[in-house]
Amino acid sequence: MKLFQTLKRFTAVIAVALSAGSFAADVHINADANDLAIHGYDPVAYFSGSGPAKGKSKYSASYEDAIYHFASESNRDVFRADPSKYAPQFGGYCAMGVALNKKLDVDPMAWHIEDGKLYLNLNKQVQKKWFEDVPGNIATAERNWSGIHNLTVAEVNED
Repeated sequence: MKLFQTLKRFTAVIAVALSAGSFAADVHINADANDLAIHGYDPVAYFSGSGPAKGKSKYSASYEDAIYHFASESNRDVFRADPSKYAPQFGGYCAMGVALNKKLDVDPMAWHIEDGKLYLNLNKQVQKKWFEDVPGNIATAERNWSGIHNLTVAEVNED
């Protein structure tokens, strides 16, 4: 009987672990422990001309198992219509970091739109380096991304 109870508990723990993993953001998305992307900033706002805006949880949408917040209902609806157009490149990881073969967090205030795509950087200092050769850094980051996008942050940044 004790073996049966132990097996039952083990099965329950495995079921919870597997179901929790199915809701987590993909490893190629930079999201916090609650699966919130871009530190809660509205990805559509970057394209509006007014720049970064903190989103509100009442206006949210998910994409690639990450949760995005929006400053308004209309921004949320625009995102839902074409999320790949507004989601940041490289899963929301620092674009310069990806060019250096790393997965780094971002400062939502260190951003740039190039050819209709949103790129975020670790901070303004790293962004200065990014601006030295945006086209070259994008090309390098795109090459690197294919090799690191399915790896965890720990696996990529271990050295």
